Parts: sequence; C-alpha cells; structure tokens
Amino acid sequence: MVCSSYLRTVIVQAVNIQKVAEGRMMVDTSATGNQGPTTNKSSPEKDDNGGCASGGWKSEDGKLGCGYSSFRGKRASMEDFFDVKTCKINGQTVCLFGIFDGHGGSRAAEYLKENLFKNLMNHPEFLTNTKVAISETYQQTDSDFLESGKDTFRDDGSTASTAVLVGNHLYVANVGDSRTVISKAGKAIPLSEDHKPNRSDERKRIENAGGVVMWAGTWRVGGVLAMSRAFGNRMLKQFVVAEPEIQEQELDEEFELLVLASDGLWDVVPNEDAVTLALSEEEPELAARKLIETAFSRGSADNITCIVVRLYHHQSPPPTIDPPQIQTDDTQTQTQTQTETEIQTQNENENETKTGPIDG
Repeated sequence: MVCSSYLRTVIVQAVNIQKVAEGRMMVDTSATGNQGPTTNKSSPEKDDNGGCASGGWKSEDGKLGCGYSSFRGKRASMEDFFDVKTCKINGQTVCLFGIFDGHGGSRAAEYLKENLFKNLMNHPEFLTNTKVAISETYQQTDSDFLESGKDTFRDDGSTASTAVLVGNHLYVANVGDSRTVISKAGKAIPLSEDHKPNRSDERKRIENAGGVVMWAGTWRVGGVLAMSRAFGNRMLKQFVVAEPEIQEQELDEEFELLVLASDGLWDVVPNEDAVTLALSEEEPELAARKLIETAFSRGSADNITCIVVRLYHHQSPPPTIDPPQIQTDDTQTQTQTQTETEIQTQNENENETKTGPIDG
C-alpha cells in the first residue's frame, strides 16, 4: 500500500502546488435587494504549468467547512471549473457548490461558473420552490449559453453537478457524468446518477427523440458524445438536454460530508473509497487534495477537480483553563515566612512532648 506521504510527493514532483486565496467578499448588484453579501470562492486562474490549485474556508458558525482542489493532470489543457458561494437571502443562509467539466473546449464550463449560481439566486422562486427554480435555471442558462455562441463555429459543452444547501435542506442537481456523493455514518450514498447514453432510460429518451446511441470506443450519442445530457452541444441539442435530475435530502447529524467531483476522479476512485479517504482528513482542503492525489496515482488521464464539504454538527466551545497562579516577590516572601513559622511550631511541640512528665 502506497502511503499518503508518497502520493503527495508524486504530485509535488509532477506539478507546482499553489494555494488559492480564501476568496473575496462581494455584493452582487444583479441580485435581489434581500440578498446579502456573497462570499465567492470561484475557480482559480488556470496554471499554465499544470499546477494543482487548492483552497478552503469555514462558515462563521463553524458548522460547515469546504475544501477544493483542481488539477490539469495529463491533459494538454484545463477544461474543469468549479464554483463555491455562500450568502444570506431573506435572513436564510445559502451555500452553493458546483463542478463543471467541459468537453470540446473550456468555454461552456467557464460560462456556467460565471452565470449558473448567479442566475439561480436571482430566480423569484429560489427559496419558495427550490427544485423548480434549479430546473428552470439550468435550462435557461443552457439556452443563454447557446445564444451567446450562435455566431461561432464552436460546439463545446459541459457537465454540471451542483449542491445547494438552504439551511439544513440539500438539493443536488446533475447534468452529465460529474457526480455528488454524501457520507452517512461512514457509508457512501450517491446523490446523482451519471448520464450515460447506455443507461436504459436515457437511451430510450434519446431514441424516442429520433437520436441513436452507438458504440465508438464507448457508448456515444450519435457516435460522438459519451454522455446523454449536457450544457451546450448545439448540434446534438435535440437529444442531449440540460434538464437536471434533482435529489433532495434533509441533513441530520448522521451526515458527515459531501464529495463533488468531475469524472477524472470517479473514473478511478469508487464512491466508498472517496468517502473513506475524505473522512480520514479533518480539514476538507486536505481531503480534497488527497482525493486528487489518489486519482492521479491510480492513473487518471483526465482533468481532476473536486470539492469536499464537511458538516460539523457538534461545535462545543474550547475548554476553559484557569490561568496559572503567578507569585510576586512579596507573596513568595509571605509564603516562605508562613512555612518557616509552621516548621518552628511543629519542632517546639515535638520538644515539649519529649521533655514532658513520664508516667511511672
């Protein structure tokens, strides 16, 4: 078994590790008036040297921590992006996490990083009917992206796997083959199902729309795209939709963490392994980096990006420790005098006992 320190050495030798700043506070002027300042932890500038960028943060109440790591890996270019935001809307704390894995270029993934969560937070039913808001925002953002590139000859696309936490209520939405997994009492539970063309329900949907799924090294829509849902992909849009599948989950104390990642991780790291590795690190940033290193050491040939969200349910204040007593010179002198007096009195009592009357 290769130890963790060796895995870390492999990455350090291959790339330059750089830390990402903690993010910046900003006020989104396009948001509703009831939305508070948004903390934005978005994707770092991509390192031309193939570096591994990572970072992390914790909520003000200490109940939630997030770590993220993104690595170009063996690919010539970086097409993965991620986004992490937290804010208050109408007094309600909202956290948003997203993985966007581009294909055919990085433009679609970057567009989602810049626009998807912004559009979602501006949806009029975001807090009152969150599932509907997510579904409509996904599809409208896809339409906006296609419109923005209608005069170009590009036909790139992207996945999106997102987790939206509103209070203790979690909504996980997915388009494509990125994935979100949650840990409950140490057990890995997938909260999304990869959109692959050979999934029976997806294949039926595609064929009913007039498309075809065929084998070309792997199962592909029209022999081209190896996923059945995606943002972008104008030429296949009739079959490759951006309608998300959404799962809801009320979080209780049994849930420990979330792992969101691109397929560069999931192709070589099973769900159970990912949860076990993430739980082995208390700090989510270290957990995210460990997952990236493990995927690379296991031969992942893709870009690798992941987010680890740690849920801290028991936050007790640090124990109070009484400060040590510091004696002044006067106190030391007084204590010494008292001690000498006690010793002298004890000696006198002993002498009195020795010289007292003896019973005959």
